[in-house]
Amino acid sequence: MKKTFLILVITLIVTAIASGKIHRRQLSIFQASVPETETLTPENMEFVYDYRYCVDTTGSLKDNFNTDNMLLQIGPDGLSKFSSYKNLTVDSILMRSTQEQIAEAAIEGKLSNGEFMTIYKNYPAGRLTHTEKICRDWFRYDEEIPSLDWELTDSVATILGYECQSARCKFRGREWTVFYTEDIPLMDGPWKLHGLPGLIMKASDADGHYTFECIGIKSKADRPITIYKVPFNKTDRKGYYDTKHRYEINPYAYYEATTGEHITVIDGAGNPSLDAYDPIELHYDYIELDWKK
Repeated sequence: MKKTFLILVITLIVTAIASGKIHRRQLSIFQASVPETETLTPENMEFVYDYRYCVDTTGSLKDNFNTDNMLLQIGPDGLSKFSSYKNLTVDSILMRSTQEQIAEAAIEGKLSNGEFMTIYKNYPAGRLTHTEKICRDWFRYDEEIPSLDWELTDSVATILGYECQSARCKFRGREWTVFYTEDIPLMDGPWKLHGLPGLIMKASDADGHYTFECIGIKSKADRPITIYKVPFNKTDRKGYYDTKHRYEINPYAYYEATTGEHITVIDGAGNPSLDAYDPIELHYDYIELDWKK
């Protein structure tokens, strides 16, 4: 596979709330090649989660939730990876298509990316590694696998035919309620959640801004757990959130500052948008609320 990226399309998306203020800016950069990967371990189980997260806590948008399908891969040595299933599908299409087929698929919207957030547990051993692409840059930080203080509760649920018990905990500014099943004796779960005597099948924060629910299981899989071989910008958790926030409040300015390239944003009448490079206020917050401290 090619190590270099080819940028074919840059799409600017501006979403406005009813008052006319800018609600959200997105800079979508389509890349027509897939980075080389390094295999970390073979795996033997896969779990697909429906992931929903609120992009407008004010309720001013009709569709104020984004969704993605996320894949939890668990290897025989306890190493796991939580990443976008959609991105795996896009990578597969890119690797087996010609440039002409890729360009056509991009125009048809078949190659839109999912979440770039990827969480590895026990990589390296005893630690959690978070990788993510922000604009055109890749970032990586690691930390000790968090210790979660779970409180078991009496609620029960059936998910995909599995009987599940509930537990809750407070973690980095949010209170989480989860349902786990001891019928799948894996102390893992979506995102950074883990540490119960069974797989976490469903999780949601108290505000309902972030939810994960298992919608598919493959008990024996032959897809290895891999990591991109890209030049990661190594940082820490706070540095990652600071960068993510700087990008999301002003993606055009961030793009210009980090690439040296300029973007001219125009309005519906074709005139330059004079305030495109002004920072905006985000109407949502991140899954970890302690990042500002």
